[in-house]
Amino acid sequence: MKSEHRIAIVRSEFNPEVTEGLLFGAKEALSNHDVSAIDEFSAPGAFEVPLIAKHLARTGKYSGVICLGCVIKGDTAHFEFISLGAAVGIQMASLETNVPISFGILTTYTDEQAQIRSRKDEHNKGREAALAVLGSIETLRRIKS
Repeated sequence: MKSEHRIAIVRSEFNPEVTEGLLFGAKEALSNHDVSAIDEFSAPGAFEVPLIAKHLARTGKYSGVICLGCVIKGDTAHFEFISLGAAVGIQMASLETNVPISFGILTTYTDEQAQIRSRKDEHNKGREAALAVLGSIETLRRIKS
């Protein structure tokens, strides 16, 4: 039975070798739950993802928004600012719009950690972000009924 949900996915263009794997995992999880209405959008980087997610949530077209990206720690404090900004921005967007928006942005210390979390297996964090959105949609539906 096809799901009635329309889901948006926002994927950061930065670290595409990782975010492509996250996108694969998210789409696979949605497909396994019979969600076929999926719209994909890109953002220049993780810091820009929350703004795009918020605008998508405000359209009223989407039951949920999945945010995907990857920030890998370097030698400066940039990692902390981008990671925190993305996390807080996504949380605020979800709270302000009352639309489930998941945090599928990897924040790792190494490339290897990012690669492991974006592999095409059951531990894929894109998959987990998709399942978090679907679970939140269902819980909110139960609360409303």
